[in-house]
Amino acid sequence: MARILVTGAGGFIGRSLCPGLAARGHQVIAGLRDGLVPGTPPIEGAEPRILGEIAPGRDWPGALVGVELVIHLAQRAHRRADRHTLAGEPGAAAALAHAATQAGVRRFLYMSSIKAMGDATAPGRRFCADDPPRPEDAYGRAKLATERALARVAEESGLELVILRPPLVYGPGVGGNFRALVRLAGSLLPLPFAALDNRRSLIFIDNLVDLVAAAAVHPAAAGRVLLAADGVALSTPALIRLLAQGQGRAARLFALPDPVFAALRRLPGLGPAVSRLTLSLEVDDGATRAALGWSPPVAAEAALLATARAAAGR
Repeated sequence: MARILVTGAGGFIGRSLCPGLAARGHQVIAGLRDGLVPGTPPIEGAEPRILGEIAPGRDWPGALVGVELVIHLAQRAHRRADRHTLAGEPGAAAALAHAATQAGVRRFLYMSSIKAMGDATAPGRRFCADDPPRPEDAYGRAKLATERALARVAEESGLELVILRPPLVYGPGVGGNFRALVRLAGSLLPLPFAALDNRRSLIFIDNLVDLVAAAAVHPAAAGRVLLAADGVALSTPALIRLLAQGQGRAARLFALPDPVFAALRRLPGLGPAVSRLTLSLEVDDGATRAALGWSPPVAAEAALLATARAAAGR
């Protein structure tokens, strides 16, 4: 059992991860930038600690005393990210990792993103951990730059670095683009995705928590880049049908020709959203499962239905 500092503990992942680690017997410090939003419940099973801004050149006196592992979640959300707001993240993470080594922390787990590898995969192709990364936007490039900055610290100091690259994380209470998709699936609006045969990998929050808990302590995780997914990559129409079913609805789908979607993907503003819904992004996490002896404890269909039911208040 370890004493673990989780940065970004107030976010969607952190609020599930902290109690998940505590339930496994760890002593958890919930690192917060400037406290919880008024009216939100405390983070279960964790000792709150105000960390302030995680920034390049930041001094960390006392914040890491007694900590054995750092799990670094704090990051800009993708939907609010641009190259200017993201520019300081590699230096900020490196400064935290340097301070961690000086405080005697032995392992540093960084929550990166599959976007460090790219935004889409060709039909029938899946991202593997040893593929050359080719990020396509500011968020993905910042994630990859942060990974590389942390790798330099680890090489110089002997710090055990673990990098996780999950795809989109979902579950009850999820926000952003996935919450919008859940609402759309339950809206009874006709949606033009019936003919799509794409595949998208996702990961349920409970499955990600289980993987992080394993990777935080498993000897084989040190020095690895770990990919993860629920195990079943779904097409957009299959995903929408499940999300509608969980809300007691039947999805209303019709078909648009592929050239229409291709044209829409080129439009500024709308293009990225259309790409996420119509292109494939598949993840091969076989190496992660083999190295850690891990498999996701919750099946994708059950996880998606539970997420949709929560959104519908059912």
